Parts: sequence; structure tokens; C-alpha cells
Amino acid sequence: MDTTVLGTVPPCMPRPRLARAYLAEARSECLRYLRNPGFLLPTLLFPAVFYLMFALVLPHGNDPDVPRYLLASYATFGVMAPGLFGFGMSLAVERDNGLLTLKRALPMPPAAYLLGKMAMALGVAAVVVGLLEALAVGVGHVALGPEQALRLAVVAVCGSLPFCALGLLAGTFLKGEAAPAAINAVYLPMAFLSGLWVPMAMLPRVLRDLAPVWPSWHLNQLALAALGFDGGAGWPHVLVLAGVTLAAAWLAARRLRRHG
Repeated sequence: MDTTVLGTVPPCMPRPRLARAYLAEARSECLRYLRNPGFLLPTLLFPAVFYLMFALVLPHGNDPDVPRYLLASYATFGVMAPGLFGFGMSLAVERDNGLLTLKRALPMPPAAYLLGKMAMALGVAAVVVGLLEALAVGVGHVALGPEQALRLAVVAVCGSLPFCALGLLAGTFLKGEAAPAAINAVYLPMAFLSGLWVPMAMLPRVLRDLAPVWPSWHLNQLALAALGFDGGAGWPHVLVLAGVTLAAAWLAARRLRRHG
């Protein structure tokens, strides 16, 4: 009997079936990006190549702390991309080509689409950090203990969440063809102004004073602290990153409800 005719609410999807729906969407998102070398290879290789060149190949006066310091910086740089591009660019393209409309019409949990992309971004971020740590230990012979490596991985992977939210918000504004250039115009300057490519001491004072504006700076301070450097008290950075995540996700949800 059609329960909607009687004006009653149809029964909810059983929990095992609901869990399978979320897992299926996460699996499809991960497979889709694994089969897209245009996204996966730059996301994985750019941080690794930059770290190899600037931290391990260029001389640093035999200072053993430089490769370890840059490991935190390039880990932060590397985990920004899966969120910004995996959410922002793909959402903009899928809004343009109608895939998002189709997904919303399917009998699937409403949050499965976004959680699937989040699982993809977190998984890629974990691979990026693992690759950087392997280069640091295997090529640079950086003194990196298992506890430090684990702390950095947890901080960096969890720290990609604000950039997932920012990418989601950007994807609600951008057209598909404009998304790569627009996101790069935010991603690269943010990395530079946060001291991820050059030490903050080398930047002009006005840029150093503005560094706390960028979420990437806060994540880098947590990454540095995970490797034993002085990043200051951790909780202010965590609060800022959590606030950015919640604010960007809330604004993105409002725009998706209104504009699709």
C-alpha cells in the first residue's frame, strides 16, 4: 500500500542499507578520482617534487632542522589541494553539467554525495602526507620518530577539512570552466602568504601580521608543533580551523539549497 496516500510517513531506510549507500557513494567517488590522472597526479606529485627540490636537494648549511621544518610546511601545502580542488572544481563542473541535479533526484541519502567527496579528499591527503614522510626518512634521512609521523599525519589529514568546506563553498559560486583558474588564484597565494614556501621571517612585516587571516597558517602551526617545533598554544589554531569549517559549510549548504 502506498503510505503517502494515507498521509503517513514512509518507513526510514534500514541502517545497514543506509550504511551501504554511504559506502557505495564514497567508493564511487574514490574510484572516479583514482581514474582521473589529471587530478590525482598533480595533487600527489607537486608537494613531493617541491619538497624533494627545496628541502632535500638544495643545500641548507647542514642544518638538520630545515628538512623537518619544511616537511610540516609541504604537508600543509599538500593537504590543501584535495579539499579545494576535489570539492570546489568538481562541484562547479557537476553543477554545470547537471550531475548534481541527477544525484539529488536519486533515492540516496542527501549527505552521501558530500561525505563521499570528503572521504576521497581525506584519503588523498593521507597519501600525500605518507609520501612526504617516506621521502623525508628514505631520501633525506630526517630523524622522524613513529609518534611524530603519526601526529603529523593526523593533524594534516584532519586539517584538510577546512579546505574541503572552503572548496565546497567555492564550488557553489564558480562555473565549471572558471573553477581551476579561480581556485588556483586562491590556493597558491594563500600558501605563499602563510609561509609554506618561504619562512615567515623573510616576508615583509605587513604580510607577517596578516598571516593569521589564512587557515593554512593555523594548520601549519599545528603541523610544526606535531614535529616538535614551537607553534604556540594549539587550541586557538584548532578553534580557528573549526570555525572556518563550520562557517564555510553552513554558507555552502544555504547556497546549495537556494541555487542548486
